[in-house]
Amino acid sequence: MAHHHLLGQDSAIFSPSVARIAASTARDWSYVDAWLSSKFHPRPVPSFERNNDTLKALLALASTNEAADEERSLLAKSEAAALQELKESESKVSNGTRPLREGLLDAVQHNLPPDGHTALDAMAHMALQLGVAFPEPETLGRRMCELQSTIYDTEQMKARVEILHQHIDAEAARINDLLRELQNDDYQPPIQLAKQNLEIQRKVKALSAKLPELQDRVAALAANTDSSHPTIADIARDEQEYLAVLARKKELDLQLASFQGLPSNPDMARSELEDLRGQLRSITSQRDAVFEGLVERESPVKRRR
Repeated sequence: MAHHHLLGQDSAIFSPSVARIAASTARDWSYVDAWLSSKFHPRPVPSFERNNDTLKALLALASTNEAADEERSLLAKSEAAALQELKESESKVSNGTRPLREGLLDAVQHNLPPDGHTALDAMAHMALQLGVAFPEPETLGRRMCELQSTIYDTEQMKARVEILHQHIDAEAARINDLLRELQNDDYQPPIQLAKQNLEIQRKVKALSAKLPELQDRVAALAANTDSSHPTIADIARDEQEYLAVLARKKELDLQLASFQGLPSNPDMARSELEDLRGQLRSITSQRDAVFEGLVERESPVKRRR
């Protein structure tokens, strides 16, 4: 048994497939170690756990990094070739006699670091977008601040418009519901509507009677006080009182609008009510007489006679 077990272990250890996998893993780790050493040079590579997941992640990172390096190298070569062609074409056009300003600009541009090129391109694009003919850092910064302020104001206006739109939608839905309720055939006005109309008319007459007295009191107070120097508190209080009276007047006007067809004089209204009651009694008497005639005609006793 032990002999067979040892043979199984030996076959597992010296299996060609296992050996190929081990060799491939060793090559991958050797490649990863070399890549890490090149990136951390002259410092040593930090210690980390060496397992299959780490190997896969490092291989993917190394592959991506090499692809990016190749793209960067190709881009640098193409830029260098384009620059060389541009130099050659300029030298042919100018025959070696170029102004000092162009030479100085070329020298500055050629000696700029990558960050400088990026910043210069960003300023150029910004000036183009903002429409600045002679861009300077202060001008571009000021225009950017103005643009940010405009964007913020626009966002605030948009938020206010959205809130107003929501209120309008809610009021429109409420008005539509009220309109459907009023247009429904089952709708009946409140029973106490006539009583409310009379009560509102009485209040309006009472307020109208008190209005001259109130105006006289206001005139007397205005004459006794120094009206040339009103305070903010007085103005605010008067405004609130005026708005309250105006709101009350609007409510009364809305309530009176429903009773425009009724007479405003209580005596005339009472007379019209008595006429309607008389008509109702007459119609009721006619109905009772017709009903009694029908009963007498259809009665069995009447037919036996």
